[in-house]
Amino acid sequence: MSIMRYLMEHLTHPTVDEIYTSLSPEMPTLSKTTVYNTLKLLSEYGAIQTLTIDERNTCYDADTTPHAHFLCKRCGKIFDLPHGESRKEVETWEMNGHDVQEIHFYYKGVCKDCKNEEAQNKEQ
Repeated sequence: MSIMRYLMEHLTHPTVDEIYTSLSPEMPTLSKTTVYNTLKLLSEYGAIQTLTIDERNTCYDADTTPHAHFLCKRCGKIFDLPHGESRKEVETWEMNGHDVQEIHFYYKGVCKDCKNEEAQNKEQ
């Protein structure tokens, strides 16, 4: 329950390490293996999304509504993006008889905060 609550309160798409580091002071018996296994179970039951947008880390999202994700290549933050009509169109396609159960839309680039910081640095 604590892991799910953490995900619902921290919309930053945390990793196993981030969740463990935040919860372990309050739960001294918590292990990384328990966090990993709990996240896997929550994902299998559709309570959370597992994100593989970052090649180095698997991240988790408690928001299971249809939406896309954006990874800033500069600061590493992951942002939620609304999904467009194109996603709804893709979900209705006949996929050569396959049963499509998940669709992931990942975008990568530079976030607006990093762009603004870069512009300010150029002005100085």
